[in-house]
Amino acid sequence: MLLRGKMAQMEKVSCSICLDLLKDPVTIPCGHSYCMNCITDVWDGKDQKGVNSCPQCRKEFIPRPDLEKNFILAELVEDLKKTEPKAAPAYPWSAEPEEVTCDVCTGRKMKAVKSCLSCPASYCQDHLQPHYDVPGLKKHKLVNPSKNLQENICSRHDEVKKIFCRTDQQCICYLCTMEEHKGHETDPAAAERAEKQKKLQGSRQQIHQRIQNREKDVKLLQQEVEAINVSADKAVEDSEKIFTELIRLLQKRSSEVKQQIRSQQETEVSRVKDVQEKLEQEITELKRKDAELEQLSITEDHNQFLLNYPSLSALTESTHSSSINIRPLRYFEDVTAAVSELRDIIQDFMKDTWTNISLRVTEVDVLLSEPKTRDEFLKYSQDINLDPNTASRNLLLSEKNRKVTKIEQQQSYPDHPDRFTGFCFQVLSRESLTGRCYWEVEWGGGEVYVAVSYKNINRSEGFGLNDKSWSLCCTTTSCTFYHNRVEIPVIGEVSSRIGVFLDHRAGILSFYSVSETMTLLHRVQTRFTQPLHAGIRPVWYGASAEFIKP
Repeated sequence: MLLRGKMAQMEKVSCSICLDLLKDPVTIPCGHSYCMNCITDVWDGKDQKGVNSCPQCRKEFIPRPDLEKNFILAELVEDLKKTEPKAAPAYPWSAEPEEVTCDVCTGRKMKAVKSCLSCPASYCQDHLQPHYDVPGLKKHKLVNPSKNLQENICSRHDEVKKIFCRTDQQCICYLCTMEEHKGHETDPAAAERAEKQKKLQGSRQQIHQRIQNREKDVKLLQQEVEAINVSADKAVEDSEKIFTELIRLLQKRSSEVKQQIRSQQETEVSRVKDVQEKLEQEITELKRKDAELEQLSITEDHNQFLLNYPSLSALTESTHSSSINIRPLRYFEDVTAAVSELRDIIQDFMKDTWTNISLRVTEVDVLLSEPKTRDEFLKYSQDINLDPNTASRNLLLSEKNRKVTKIEQQQSYPDHPDRFTGFCFQVLSRESLTGRCYWEVEWGGGEVYVAVSYKNINRSEGFGLNDKSWSLCCTTTSCTFYHNRVEIPVIGEVSSRIGVFLDHRAGILSFYSVSETMTLLHRVQTRFTQPLHAGIRPVWYGASAEFIKP
């Protein structure tokens, strides 16, 4: 606060010419004070007709007044110098290098607050005051400070440019209207400005409307993004649940099969061990019988032998067959084979189903509305160049491979596997087309096919005569669409320029007649499985087509 007050005091005892504190201050009759040397230099420089004026209020003094030092101001300046802040600049309000300066100030330039288009000059606050006080100056046009005021001065006549030449579309001075712009259509610059201002306002209204429309579109697209994200998140969640259920089901079936195998294993092993145990018991009994018979066989007492023989020689009947038939070692191999068969069935099924799932995923598309005006179509403009390696030898390429003409003399094109042969007088573009694309074809000289096609089309088949190409046949009297040998007559007038719009992901292909307006001739809704190429087929000799850069 103290610094601000100090600056205000310094401003009061400063010279408006040099912008420093007053040195040998003098006060002229109008009451304004200056450095004696500053006001003397100003009056000496302008004293051509004996007229001297105040640099601030412009009041004139005739004759030139005598200058006497103002001792009160001198003492006040000396007092301020003693208390002057050392770090603070004397005039922080002076102009920076990049700012517009006052054209009247001498010495240190002050920042301009207004520029006058009538003078033309720029003024600081003090030097601007006459434009508010003097009646003649009040009519001048004041604008924000400008560095380009010199552009308003005619370099030839050194006059202010106040007239607009409509013929040459430039601002001129009134002397120009009598010389190099004589006879031209002219208007006062202010009137021309007013007219163009109206058009500018109209343009701004259109811009504002377009901004509103685009902001609305942005909101709709944001909603579309949110809907896509919600749908994708739900699809992921649902898919995880379904795959989890499938995994759980397979795990359950795996556990059941394992349990069945183990149960059957236990049953079969128990049955075999039971038979094995009985056989081992029979073996033990037979060995005991054999021992008894051996003992009987070595008995020397004949009577004792004959007495015991009947009871020992008789054998009990065996409960099992004399031999065990062992099957080939394929106990549970059939189960493994059955599970393997199930695996193969599931794999094949999943392969087919997975292809369908992948297609469903890749077919997800945000179906943006199709453009309606030519300007909207041109946002998707695609630069098209013809591929010489595909051109039939009766086709002449020109205009940097953007134009094709059918001629009788065959061209010496080298052999190439991509070249059309036989009576297929057609050519494909070098560029492959995906996403959203738009291009225009100027045709004439006879019947011409405007087409799109997959690159792997048969080189001996015409556009539209297979399932890999779509073509619009244009003549001066009619128009016909062809695809897969199906012929569809098109109703509507055909201009010499055809616009083609492709939305590859959405499967939309549209042909338009382009003149002052765009007229839809035919639209295709299908599913494209490969990138497309633009194609041209001139039918008559001399017929041509050119891809135009809009």
